[in-house]
Amino acid sequence: MSFSHFIRRAINGSTSRIALSARSTSSSIFASRSFCSEKKNSNASSTKRAASDASYYHLNGGPSHMRAAVFWEPGKTLTFEDFHMPRPKANEILLKTKACGICHSDLHVIKGELPFASPCVVGHEITGEVIEHGQLSDSKIIERFPVGSQVVGAFIALRVKMTYVRISLLTTERREPFMMGKHDCSSAIVGKPVYMYSMGGLAEYCVVAAHALAVLPKSLPYTESAILGCAVFTAYGAMAHAAQVRPGDAIAVIGIGGVGSSCLQIARAFGASEIIAVDVQDEKLQKAKFLGYSLC
Repeated sequence: MSFSHFIRRAINGSTSRIALSARSTSSSIFASRSFCSEKKNSNASSTKRAASDASYYHLNGGPSHMRAAVFWEPGKTLTFEDFHMPRPKANEILLKTKACGICHSDLHVIKGELPFASPCVVGHEITGEVIEHGQLSDSKIIERFPVGSQVVGAFIALRVKMTYVRISLLTTERREPFMMGKHDCSSAIVGKPVYMYSMGGLAEYCVVAAHALAVLPKSLPYTESAILGCAVFTAYGAMAHAAQVRPGDAIAVIGIGGVGSSCLQIARAFGASEIIAVDVQDEKLQKAKFLGYSLC
């Protein structure tokens, strides 16, 4: 079953409340800011930067730069840095990020528990607006995701003629540099490649492979829907493939966090007759009870 088909099924069934109840997702919605607005530059420096900017990618009628939250090393606070606008390649889409959740996988990277190249931009629970397609993109992709459409990302992307994509156990990693910070006003990262952890969603814009996106129905809000491509996607895999839930089954879900609460609702959509929520935190159990599940 495709990701987009699952979303449609979820909306039609009792899982339509997944986005609201699955977890408290800390979403980052970035407002547009001027390039290096907090830096002081001399006239000579400004002229040099303007000349440098001219060689970088500019959106048609839009900005040529953006900001992103950069992870440097464990124990160090993420910082907002200025970047030139990333440019999508064939069959990739440039998104204006509307919301990005904080997944525990992101925290594993930030804590140094999951090795990954740094500095990097984390974030893979995203929703956004389609801004532009890469040149030579398949016409079917352009037709499916027209400019201006609302989309949600899936943290697992298949290998489709993209040599820089490598599948790991937890996520898709784009190993080529996310963006090169070679601009005068962000001296902290001059000359350093900045990598994407999955989609690099903690940025004002991000580039995502088209096959990692699904159309987000306009009836669903951007912020609460960000978890569909991770917490809900993971729960679907657990119920459909690992547990293989069938109509009439009785199941127990241990741990009612982001994935666990999604498992409860997907099990119901699959027709399980008895669904038991197990957790040591009363607050999580009360939320499960509110949704009509048995408690343990």
